[in-house]
Amino acid sequence: MSKSIFYHAGCPVCISAEQDILNLINPSDVEVVNFADDKSRINEAEKTGVKSVPALVTPNGNVLHINFGASMEDVKG
Repeated sequence: MSKSIFYHAGCPVCISAEQDILNLINPSDVEVVNFADDKSRINEAEKTGVKSVPALVTPNGNVLHINFGASMEDVKG
């Protein structure tokens, strides 16, 4: 993985965290995945270790859970 991936569910907590991440990290170095727009990526996120969103997966595979917006069970609905 060459970019970080920021997964979120589109809730206000997640949108706020997305803006903060994009202010801290060059936006060209972060892929943003909003599950409200693309539920097909949920399984991918879970396989990388994402337990809740918002979460940032670093290029070396570390999962950084940021604040607590929703569990993955909530996201899957």
